[in-house]
Amino acid sequence: MSVKITAVAKQLPKYTRETKDIIPFLKLWMTGQDDRFQRKVIKLFEGAGVDKRYSIMDAEEVFTNTSFQEKNDIYAREVVKLAEQSLVKALDKAALKPTDIDYIITVSCTGIMIPSVDAYLINNLKMKQDIVRLPVTEMGCAAGVSGIIYAKNFLKENPNKRAAVIAVESPTATFQLDDFSMVNIVSAAIFGDGAASVILSSYEDEVGPKIVDEAMYHFYDATSMMGFKLVNTGLQMILDKAVPETISEHFPMIVHPFLERNNITIEDIDHLIFHPGGKKIVQTVEDLFGSLGKNIDDTKEVLRLYGNMSSATVLYVLERFMDRPLPKGDRGLMLSFGPGFSAQRILLEW
Repeated sequence: MSVKITAVAKQLPKYTRETKDIIPFLKLWMTGQDDRFQRKVIKLFEGAGVDKRYSIMDAEEVFTNTSFQEKNDIYAREVVKLAEQSLVKALDKAALKPTDIDYIITVSCTGIMIPSVDAYLINNLKMKQDIVRLPVTEMGCAAGVSGIIYAKNFLKENPNKRAAVIAVESPTATFQLDDFSMVNIVSAAIFGDGAASVILSSYEDEVGPKIVDEAMYHFYDATSMMGFKLVNTGLQMILDKAVPETISEHFPMIVHPFLERNNITIEDIDHLIFHPGGKKIVQTVEDLFGSLGKNIDDTKEVLRLYGNMSSATVLYVLERFMDRPLPKGDRGLMLSFGPGFSAQRILLEW
């Protein structure tokens, strides 16, 4: 019995700004800061590889000195809407009803909600009362792939069932107004908000790329490289500048043994479905894949159009491939990195 991905659908928040339109807000925010620092920040935003981003808040709200509670209240209200909209779209693509889902996984790390998003979706959409729930938090950018792995393992043991994975994030809700560190600024430059839903099935007659294999790879002694620190003003970004170098060092161990255990090599991979962590990480991975004759053009395009939406972003890349008529037998490699530090991998076959 195989587990297949039958549909992917994204949902963007209502507010959007091009990067050039955010610069005036940045300048106002940096009033009183050193001129050289201001030039560096503006250059960083302009060179981040992100032309546009979407947000659950307009720029005025992002750059307003609201409390953690106020921003988290906006997060809790808006992510439920985004999650529901993306799930309804994915169900429509798969020609399913909400009651056709047996297992629901919701993924988010950019706000705090108890009960989690899935509880609201079950109520709003009147999903099955015996549906199995799994909220996934604290896994950051890797969690979109993690959620698919958990769903696959559930479905592998349960024939004729379906699962929904919903990733919804608002990194802009974590922006620290009084923090002029480069970590906070880099985070603001590359991140945006968004949601995406994936439908998976263990019905033999349902169509979509099958999950051939999946695996996680954990880096030792790297827990301080990426994540959030909970402070009085909210979730403060942790992002070590050594992340791209660390990925590069571990890349051969992450990719090649995983493919070898499936009796293939990177030359046998037709499509790279890679999470766009940021321009430097993208460049690092592009260099590594480029030397192997592969490209990550879709990854770069998602970063340019939407920014890094944490766990949801790799699903935006996946949707681009799902919406194309790919030849039977094509293989795809999904790859994302997140706090821990860890790498998540999925091998797909159309």
